[in-house]
Amino acid sequence: MMIIKKSKYFVKFIFKMEKDNIQNLLINVGRKIVREKGTEALTVRKLSEASGCSVGAIYNQFSNMENFIVVQNYMTLDDLFKRLEKVKETENAYADMNALLQTFVDYVIENKNLWYLLYIFHLRHHRVYSLFYMKKIVTIVGLIHKTLQKIVPNMERPERIVSSQVLWHTLFAFSSFLRACSLTFQSYFVLNPPDIAFRLCASKFLRYLATCSFVIPAY
Repeated sequence: MMIIKKSKYFVKFIFKMEKDNIQNLLINVGRKIVREKGTEALTVRKLSEASGCSVGAIYNQFSNMENFIVVQNYMTLDDLFKRLEKVKETENAYADMNALLQTFVDYVIENKNLWYLLYIFHLRHHRVYSLFYMKKIVTIVGLIHKTLQKIVPNMERPERIVSSQVLWHTLFAFSSFLRACSLTFQSYFVLNPPDIAFRLCASKFLRYLATCSFVIPAY
C-alpha cells in the first residue's frame, strides 16, 4: 500500500483552490442578487443566505463588504471593456465614437443595477483604489483616446489624454441618468429608453468633441 505524505505546498495549493472556489461562488451569487433585486439587497446576511456560506466565511474571504463590492465593480468594468473592445473601427472617426457611445449606453441600461452599484460606490466612498482596479479604467479611457486621436490628430498628446478623460467622466456622469431613463421614461416617450438616452448623451458628447476639433460633427 502506497502512503502519500502531504507536503506543505500541496496543503497550501488545496487551501487556495478551495478559497478561490468560495470566492467565485460568492461573487456570482452577489451579481445575481444585484441584477435581480437591486443594490439595496446586497447585504452580508442576504449574500450568506443565497450562497449557503456563513457570514464569517464571507468576511474571511473579503474582510468586509466594501472589498466585495470593489471586486463586483471591477468585474463590471471588465465586462464593459470587453463590450467596447468589440466595436469595429471604420473610416469614419465620428461614427466610431458614436458606436462606442451607443455600446456604453446599451451596456449600462442592460446592466442597470450592476452599473448603479459601481456608480453609487464611487460617489459615496473616497478610497484609494488598487493599481489593478485603476488600470481597468485606464484601458477603457484608452479606447476613447484611440478614437479621439483620429478625430483630432493634430492635438498634442497630453491635451488629448485629458480630453479623453473628460469624455469618460462625462459618460460616467450621464450614466446615472441612463439608469433613471430605463426605469422612468418608458411610458412618456414613443422612442425606446436606449434611443432617448443615446440621443441626449450624443448631443452633449459630440458638442465637446466639436470644441476639441473646432468643427460641428454630423451625427
